[in-house]
Amino acid sequence: MLINNKEFVHLELTYRIRSAEIKDAKSLSEIRVQIDGETENLDREMGESYIDEEGFIKLIEVDSKSTHHLFLICEVNGRIVGFSRCEGNSLRGMAHKVEFGVCVLKEFWGYGIGTNFLKETLNWADSNGIKKISLSVLETNENAIGLYKKSGFEVEGILKKDKLLSDGNYYNTIIMGRINELIM
Repeated sequence: MLINNKEFVHLELTYRIRSAEIKDAKSLSEIRVQIDGETENLDREMGESYIDEEGFIKLIEVDSKSTHHLFLICEVNGRIVGFSRCEGNSLRGMAHKVEFGVCVLKEFWGYGIGTNFLKETLNWADSNGIKKISLSVLETNENAIGLYKKSGFEVEGILKKDKLLSDGNYYNTIIMGRINELIM
């Protein structure tokens, strides 16, 4: 699904959140690899589960047409610095929910980009009858967990020793969900 462009200013940085477009595919492929190499908060390491330009074109096409998918990007001066996606399911018994994911280049952390991706996603979900948003987050990502809790997400479960990090230790993945009681 598509949303209207929205501009934000935070700590003197102006950025725009908008729906992903086909023209963004090459940049998205490149930025995803870079972001994966900047943090261990995501499931992938740099270069793993690579999506090329064609792969992103297909994702954007599907997400733009589906009422239960949302693909947003953040631009700073025409440069993509992050993106978020919600992926729904067409199966009747699961069509009420979506899975949310977000990533932002490390140099742009602290500007509210992740927060605004989440706000825009929640607005979209609430206005389109999405009853539940699920996500997973590494237990060490305390900032994200705090943001999700402030936004109405609750811990629904813990996947114990789910991820091996570069320090050689295993860490838990926290499964969180937000249910819109007004729609239920």
